[in-house]
Amino acid sequence: MSQAPMHQQPGGGHRSGFASFVGRPNAGKSTLTNALVGQKVVITSSKPQTTRTVVRGIVHRPDAQLILVDTPGLHRPRTLLGERLNDLVTTTLAEVDVVAVCFPANEKVGPGDRFIVKEVGKVKRTIKVAVATKTDLATPEQLGQHLLDIAALGVETGIEWTEIVPVSARGDDQVGLLADLLVGLLPEGPQLYPDGDLSDAPEEILVAELIREAALEGVRDELPHSIAVVVQEMNLREDRPADKPLLDVHVNLYVERESQKGIMIGHRGARLREIGTAARKQIEALLGTPIYLDLQVKIAKDWQRDPRQLRKLGF
Repeated sequence: MSQAPMHQQPGGGHRSGFASFVGRPNAGKSTLTNALVGQKVVITSSKPQTTRTVVRGIVHRPDAQLILVDTPGLHRPRTLLGERLNDLVTTTLAEVDVVAVCFPANEKVGPGDRFIVKEVGKVKRTIKVAVATKTDLATPEQLGQHLLDIAALGVETGIEWTEIVPVSARGDDQVGLLADLLVGLLPEGPQLYPDGDLSDAPEEILVAELIREAALEGVRDELPHSIAVVVQEMNLREDRPADKPLLDVHVNLYVERESQKGIMIGHRGARLREIGTAARKQIEALLGTPIYLDLQVKIAKDWQRDPRQLRKLGF
């Protein structure tokens, strides 16, 4: 497990605080969070709008504790769910010490980035850093231009970037440097979470997210936003010897329409079995316990637009 280099900060005291990555969907925020923590705490997917819950990843160092708040991608909302996600982001940004705006280096800075930077600009007191992500996918010339464009966007929107940092979470390039930089911007303070904690999200949330990640792999474009996962119960099975525990996990996977249910289950249940197998491996790695996973696909009609259904599904 790769950890950020353990450099002592100048100025001596232990630092602790919160940093949040924001950016348009698919800007590499979740991958960067996992790289900094050194273990998977948030789900990643090639599908935009994968992140829905604010999961805090915790980076432990001798000189500091950096708590990473992973937010949904800010976007122009088309549904009630979209509006709720945006509200969640803006509330979070007002409460952290550092906001790091992610700009993927393999894509030009565009209107979506401008929208986000303007939203971030409304949060006055927070330190703002720009991160050029996915640098492994850009040529040196593209990256140079990208960094100039990020600086220009700051000037245009009246934001003063404290730093502009290029990183590649996949290539592990500059990740340690980014950790040092973020730690240096935190206030001095004591450790906020116990050693060994990698996230403060409840286990049920992390399990639901891993199942949703498995369900998102390989589905058609119309499905990602329509999937919601709710863990009904998680209990250690009784009558098992102490050295051979088994955790029973009962989960409902919700889609919006009958046709989507068919896609999720697949021919003779093949797709659902694939999802269960992939999710089970990830959950067992996370919890360190063998599990029995019971997955049921259910329909919650048009849940993204229905306030009652959104409440039921935890939004």
